[in-house]
Amino acid sequence: MKVLLVDDESLQLVRLENACKKVLPDAEFSSYTNPVKALQENDKTLFDIAFLDIEMPGINGIQLAKHLKKINPLIKIIFVTAYNEYALQAFKIHAHGYITKPVSEAKAKEEVDELQNIAPLQSSKKLQIKCFGNFEVFHNGEPVKFSYKKSKEVFAYLIDREGAAIDINELNAVIWEEDHPSYLRNLIADIQNTLKKLDCGDVFIKRHNEAYIDVDKVDCDAYEYKKNNPNAIRLYRGEYMMQYSWAIFEE
Repeated sequence: MKVLLVDDESLQLVRLENACKKVLPDAEFSSYTNPVKALQENDKTLFDIAFLDIEMPGINGIQLAKHLKKINPLIKIIFVTAYNEYALQAFKIHAHGYITKPVSEAKAKEEVDELQNIAPLQSSKKLQIKCFGNFEVFHNGEPVKFSYKKSKEVFAYLIDREGAAIDINELNAVIWEEDHPSYLRNLIADIQNTLKKLDCGDVFIKRHNEAYIDVDKVDCDAYEYKKNNPNAIRLYRGEYMMQYSWAIFEE
């Protein structure tokens, strides 16, 4: 397990580190007093947990958390601060915990123990779909990279429609205000090629002028929510495919 600790006050950082090492003795820790340096030196590091002070120069804890979530959407964020007024803003970005200073072993243990109650969804399929928060696609736990951003949006729309066959004209209308049939063909080809390389080509089906997703071949938090999976229900905090204006979650 990799854990990131960031607090611009060196004494507070030492206190935080000592508490966390007692609670997580087997973890690998990276500690920083400079949040900018923490981000620069770990732009590809997949941390499991990050304990972040909020009020810091250069990049505050909220901003740093957003960057870390882009690197690893599954990271658990625990904020450490003396300012209670930041709590609401912190939880808006799906923080998993909030510790007020001074940090103690007991406080750190309480937050880490609570993380154990957030059970990840069990995945038996090659593709894992995350709809809550920002939309993301994973293959065996690794983010799937499409060649075009719009390819990801087309895929997201089909996931949203839960296996319903969608007419190409409808896709055009959703993705663009104007008709772009040739560009849409490129996006469909991109989706097909990307999934084929991952041995998941049967997930996306294109027939004549329609396309759809085989929902039996993906694991999806939104689908599990509608099946009353308690872990999926616990993950949902009112935010669904946030990067897409058309996305509305019907609970």
